[in-house]
Amino acid sequence: MRRTVIIVALLNLGYFGIEFGVALAIGSVSLFADSVDFLEDTSINLLIALALGWSAINRARLGMALAGILLIPSLSTVWMAWQKFLLPAAPAAIPLTLVGLGSLIVNLSCAFMLARFRAHTGSLTRAAFLSARNDALANVAIVFAACITAATISGWPDLIVGLGILTINADAARNVWHAAREERATAAAH
Repeated sequence: MRRTVIIVALLNLGYFGIEFGVALAIGSVSLFADSVDFLEDTSINLLIALALGWSAINRARLGMALAGILLIPSLSTVWMAWQKFLLPAAPAAIPLTLVGLGSLIVNLSCAFMLARFRAHTGSLTRAAFLSARNDALANVAIVFAACITAATISGWPDLIVGLGILTINADAARNVWHAAREERATAAAH
């Protein structure tokens, strides 16, 4: 398990740099939100690698903290979306598409690596799996937004997808929080 989450963390860190650079270069809300999410996933997976040997109650506490960490990309998205709302210029569709497809490949790879562990250690692996799965869903939406952007030359599809990523991350944070609370209650009862 530890080896897998470290590999996932390194993949996320590597693609963060690519996606963040392109997001800034083309002014994409959805890529910006997703790139910050890659950095958040790096942190989550490194924390999980550290916490695997901890007691159940300490892992549950970390799971509750990770629920808060999952909201960080959402806050970044709100800031970038506000900037884009004021000036909804369309990002370049081809780089948006290519980077979105690259993100999809990385996130699907991570989700498949983590899928077999998602129920093993409660909220921690649930956080890692949900992050990778949700990111893959967001990447499909980014590619779809890029296609619409190419056809309409509008910044709105990118903005809408960026706000959708915000919603997905908020729901993942809620799921991890509930799993960590249940895990903590179970550990405290024993």
